[in-house]
Amino acid sequence: MAINSVGDNLATYGNYTTTTEVEDKTILGKDDFMTLLLVQMQHQDPTEPMDSAEILTQTSQLASLEASENTNKALEDLATSLGSSQQFSTIAAIGKTADLGSNAIGYEEGNISSFEVYFPESIASGNLEILDSEGSIVGTMDIEANPSGVYQFDWDGALSDGSTAQSGVYYITASYNDESGVAQTTRMGAYPIESVRFEGIDTLVKVGSSYININDIKEIY
Repeated sequence: MAINSVGDNLATYGNYTTTTEVEDKTILGKDDFMTLLLVQMQHQDPTEPMDSAEILTQTSQLASLEASENTNKALEDLATSLGSSQQFSTIAAIGKTADLGSNAIGYEEGNISSFEVYFPESIASGNLEILDSEGSIVGTMDIEANPSGVYQFDWDGALSDGSTAQSGVYYITASYNDESGVAQTTRMGAYPIESVRFEGIDTLVKVGSSYININDIKEIY
């Protein structure tokens, strides 16, 4: 039976291929240091033996090295465990509301700004409100009757006085009546969490029509 070798760690036996793991010899561990200490003691000059204090020092260093290696491994295992636990605990947030901490949109004159607003209750009638940086309502949009949910709006910059908004930052709120005639309010920036997705070490949650990093959420309730 022919044996064909490729490099130092791969051999083919008939129709079978075996791979031998190559040990990394560039890193010295505690066992290597112990071997060096024993070799040093074996080849020491009998007329000038190693000082006992030096031996104790080196032995102590070996013990410290082993303890450090064990601690590092334990910390790595703990970090991995906590990371996985934190990711999957996010699944419990599905169905809750994620607050992004801002209801601001950017508007550029001559363009259309699109945004989404979540209505926790069904909509009978109401208005979407565009506010300036001073908190004054400068524009409104009618809201059609709809069930509760997330809805997209497109604002062309039209203001209540008939003019067009200048480029800048504006804020979105809404005042509406539900099917029972009860007055309700909401604002852009708070949405129900519909699903959770994991990408490597990142946890993404779906709010509205987008996935965002969970680190960008200010509050979950």
